[in-house]
This record gives sequence, C-alpha cells and structure tokens, in this order.
Amino acid sequence: MNAAQILPIDVQNERSAGFSLGPAEVVTATLPRISVKLAGGRLVSAELALAFPYLPVPGDVALVIGDGAAHYVIGVLRGSGRTVVDLPGDVDIRAQGKLRLMSDESVAIEAPSVSVQAGRLSLLAGDVAQRFRSLRQRVVELVSLHAGETRTVVEGSAHAQSKSATILTQEKVSINGREVHLG
Repeated sequence: MNAAQILPIDVQNERSAGFSLGPAEVVTATLPRISVKLAGGRLVSAELALAFPYLPVPGDVALVIGDGAAHYVIGVLRGSGRTVVDLPGDVDIRAQGKLRLMSDESVAIEAPSVSVQAGRLSLLAGDVAQRFRSLRQRVVELVSLHAGETRTVVEGSAHAQSKSATILTQEKVSINGREVHLG
C-alpha cells in the first residue's frame, strides 16, 4: 500500500464502534494484563504495549488505545510504578563522554562484590557513614588527615608502629592508664 492509498481514520465512526484513545486510571495491576478505568468510567482489561519495561501501580494514569475487543496501554502520563530492566548475562554500559547516574532520592548498588577502578576518585558528601566487618588499607605514599577534631575508640587493643613519631600540641597531653611503659 502506498501513501496515496492510506485513508484517514474516521474518528467519529470509530468512536461509535467502541474505539477509544485517551487517559485511563490504573485500577489493578496484575500482570500481564491490568484493569483501567476509561474517561467515561468504564472498566476494561488492557495489555501493556510499552516500549520500556514499566510496572504500573493503581493510581497511575496511562494512555490507552482500544476498541470493543482489545485495549492496550501505549504510554504512561503520570506514574509512580517501577521501571525494571532485567537482562540475562553480562551488561556493559559505555559512554564516549561523561556517564552520569542521577536520582531525586537515592542510588543503591547491591552485589556480592563491587570493584571501582579509577585514575582519580573524588568523593563529596555532607555526611559519610561507613560500617565494615574488617577494613584493610594500604597507601604507598602519604595519608593526610585535616580535621576539626578526631576521636578514635578501640574496644580491643590498639597498636601503632612507625620508624619515628612526633606528637605536637599547643596545650596539654594526657596519658591515662594503669601502667605506662617508656623505652
């Protein structure tokens, strides 16, 4: 069929035959089909026909097209459901330029193992909380800490070893223990 043979849809005649196109509220979302309430209040069952893997929830507003026999969700106008991309096997995401991950709420990474390799790693945060069962760090050159205050609490024993050490204070130094061994 060429372009000259394509006839426009007579929307008025289609509407009288049960054709509908417009927003519909998701009432129940039990996949693979969902129930939606059309603009006129009629409840129909609709099949998802989206180009992305969206999981609708009740209250979402979908764009639905259909006739008396079948209805299809072809868009999401207002949604609060989830978009889940579940891919088998390994997945690589590459960008020739910058790759940005952004969220209005949070970003979570879950895996049995996470590896980060970078020539330079910059972290900027208002607050940082870390919790480890065990932590080992090896720095080849310099560790530098500049802090307003520092506090270290060790529940077991603590050991510090170096070739030489210097403690400089402008005010007092306190050493409190049952025994103090020097030398």
